[in-house]
Amino acid sequence: MAGALEFERAVVLEEASRPEEALELLSAIVKSTVNEGDEVALKVKEQAILRLGALLAKQGQADELGGLIKFVRPFLPSLSKAKAAKMVRTLLDVFLDMEASTGREVEICLECIEWANSEKRTFLRQALEARLIALRFESKAYVKAIQLIGSLLKELKKLDDKALLVEVQLLESRVYHSLGNVSRSRAALTSARTTANAIYCPPKLQAELDMQSGILHAEEDDFKTAFSYFYESFEGYDSIDHPKAISSLKYMLLCKIMVNSPEDVQSIVSGRLALKYAGNQTSGMKSVATASHNRSIAEFNETLVTFHQEIGEDPIIRAHLDALYDQLLEKNLCRVIEPFSRVEIAHVADVIELPLTTVERKLSQMILDKKLHGKALFRQSGSEVSFFHHPVIWLVWPLKRMRIFNFSFVVTRETGLSHCVCRHT
Repeated sequence: MAGALEFERAVVLEEASRPEEALELLSAIVKSTVNEGDEVALKVKEQAILRLGALLAKQGQADELGGLIKFVRPFLPSLSKAKAAKMVRTLLDVFLDMEASTGREVEICLECIEWANSEKRTFLRQALEARLIALRFESKAYVKAIQLIGSLLKELKKLDDKALLVEVQLLESRVYHSLGNVSRSRAALTSARTTANAIYCPPKLQAELDMQSGILHAEEDDFKTAFSYFYESFEGYDSIDHPKAISSLKYMLLCKIMVNSPEDVQSIVSGRLALKYAGNQTSGMKSVATASHNRSIAEFNETLVTFHQEIGEDPIIRAHLDALYDQLLEKNLCRVIEPFSRVEIAHVADVIELPLTTVERKLSQMILDKKLHGKALFRQSGSEVSFFHHPVIWLVWPLKRMRIFNFSFVVTRETGLSHCVCRHT
């Protein structure tokens, strides 16, 4: 009874915004010894452990939470297998969801897997291995992740655990996408969505599937379809107040910028759902949209420097920065050369403040790709480029082909006449 009263008092202290005192009481309950036959005391200690784990996560004490996971291990045999498995997975999930980067995440996860193996908890071990795959993916240990995925998928398909199978297939898709193998990534995602259609998917898992679908469509430059998936992902994350909602919102804005609709960015950011996510993340994307609308490389580079943490460190956005830079460079060049029919390339380089070689290479590429109708002349005195108001249709080859055809016709006719003359003579 004393333990129950102390637990209730700890709950009251936590609700009264006195977390330090609540931590002391809960720690005392967790460290106390209880008899295995005392069900009330066992239940109180179980609740105290889960409450203490949640409070430590709330206070940002990741190291203490990691120590708690190890400390409660001798207590687990006193509980039923289901309760023990739930406690281990709950504490580990809370610890990993903190994303504190303590460097002990993989170590603690491996210890929990080893404990599950020793206790012959197959389902718990598989769930923990799925979390380990996510850790390997986040730490960029892709080879180890793929090896673990291969063995775990075989087990899950035999057991027909579809809920966990979807998670592992989604992780497989992410790993292959990070390795640049888009075809394998799309195949894994298709398998995950097919499996997910047969079960109920929690909002978080469904949002993760939609986000991965959007990422793969953006990889194939299908930004309109990608925007639809990112919107569904954003709504899913927003419904559960997940921090990844801001990432989905940024990807939505990126899609609008990549399809040359930067004016839609402001309307999306000022929308009802996106208003509460206003901050540096959305401000950075708005600055990129403004630079794209103004066709200004200087503004674009300034934005990347100012919002480097919000934009440059995002792997998905960073993957499209080169393509976006090329688009802006082409727009900027077009803006500068629009008034001219003939202009020196050095003048263009001075106006947009870029190296001369970069401008020469880009203009030559645009002419070869027929994005500009003109010709470039490179001389020692200075390079220049001339533009045509209308695409020039070069008739050299058609005329030569016509002459060859006529010549062949004449030769054939003369050859036939010569044969006839020889035959009559």
